[in-house]
Amino acid sequence: MESLHRGEFLSGTVTAIERFGVFVALDNGPAHPAFPGVGFISFAELSWHPFEAASDVVQVGQRVSCEFLQFDTWNLEARLSLKAMQPDPFQVFADTTAVGQKLSGQVTKLIPFGVFVRVADGIEGLLHLRELAWTPVEHPSDVVQVGDQITVGVTEIDRERRRLALSRRQASSAGAS
Repeated sequence: MESLHRGEFLSGTVTAIERFGVFVALDNGPAHPAFPGVGFISFAELSWHPFEAASDVVQVGQRVSCEFLQFDTWNLEARLSLKAMQPDPFQVFADTTAVGQKLSGQVTKLIPFGVFVRVADGIEGLLHLRELAWTPVEHPSDVVQVGDQITVGVTEIDRERRRLALSRRQASSAGAS
């Protein structure tokens, strides 16, 4: 196991779903001293999309192919990524979206300095308070509510930090709200 290199692909069977991650019995892998399987997938490495429980993504007995991340010498297990086997939805979105483009989205969360807007499946961007309307706004709820469908303009796509900045002002005609 210690001879594996980051980025190699490994297959196995999900043997246990625990509160801290998922164990995988790797094909041709040694037995694990404490938990079934020598591969481990943390919740952060299960899926690009939000989920409530690991069982929403995998089931015990399911065959999986994962990317090897590193060997954990303390726990004697291969750290794996299931989400690395699928394209990052943010990068796919960034490939097909340009700064200045108008998008329709749903307000998902109000925060003191703006709102989050879902513009595609699994893709949310921040619409800062100053970009919410042409006139000053004290609180987002003065202008929008969670669930509202609004049109926004893309002002920034940060691929490295996986962040999207939006503007409602840019998406509307000059001077209008």
